[in-house]
Amino acid sequence: MKKAIRIITIIAIIGLIFAAIIASTTAKPSNAEKVWVKEMTIGDLEAKNYFIVYSDLVCPYCVAFENAILEHEEEFQQYLNDNDILLEIRLSDFLYEFGETNPINSRYSAVASYCARDAGKFWDYYNLAISTLWNDYFKASGKAAFTQISKLDKNYWINLGKKVGLGEEFASCVEADSPLEEIKANAKKTAKLVTGLPSFKLNSYSPPGFSLSGTWEDVKAYFNAGLKSK
Repeated sequence: MKKAIRIITIIAIIGLIFAAIIASTTAKPSNAEKVWVKEMTIGDLEAKNYFIVYSDLVCPYCVAFENAILEHEEEFQQYLNDNDILLEIRLSDFLYEFGETNPINSRYSAVASYCARDAGKFWDYYNLAISTLWNDYFKASGKAAFTQISKLDKNYWINLGKKVGLGEEFASCVEADSPLEEIKANAKKTAKLVTGLPSFKLNSYSPPGFSLSGTWEDVKAYFNAGLKSK
């Protein structure tokens, strides 16, 4: 009788071990495990809703989308809080690596943004770049602004950094293309997941791109659909 009980106990323990192994291998990864660059997120890493935007700073439609958010920044922050959303911007030099015209400022802008990240000022830099590019180029000219932006050099992106308090270390980082390998790796990962920019993964909802005339109401419509898709 004791022998039978021992056998049953051993079998039960083995069963529990196998159950634990299966549970660990089938458990979904947390948001923190899925994030590419933590500094390029807004919201709680363990939020119930996980929204991703694939972006490039010389993509006019990306800039239009993100500028619509910036123009309603307080409402946007409240929306994220109220709906328990983690938003991640997956920024790279995608258009330089995989675009039709390979604009070099796709690379310059990504390098500068990552250098700002390394200096602890990603969002300060990124938001300034978005509003400046929109107001100075894309708002009036749309895609035609590519011609103007193609004439910019690294100094343009370095000077944007100065406006948010970034100094010589930031400038040296940009000049040396210090984060380039990380950026190229993220561009390759992006290319495996999307075919154009901006691209979105809002929970299970992947809407089409964004219009140059899009508004904050259009952004909210995307986000609301993302919330319903979970």
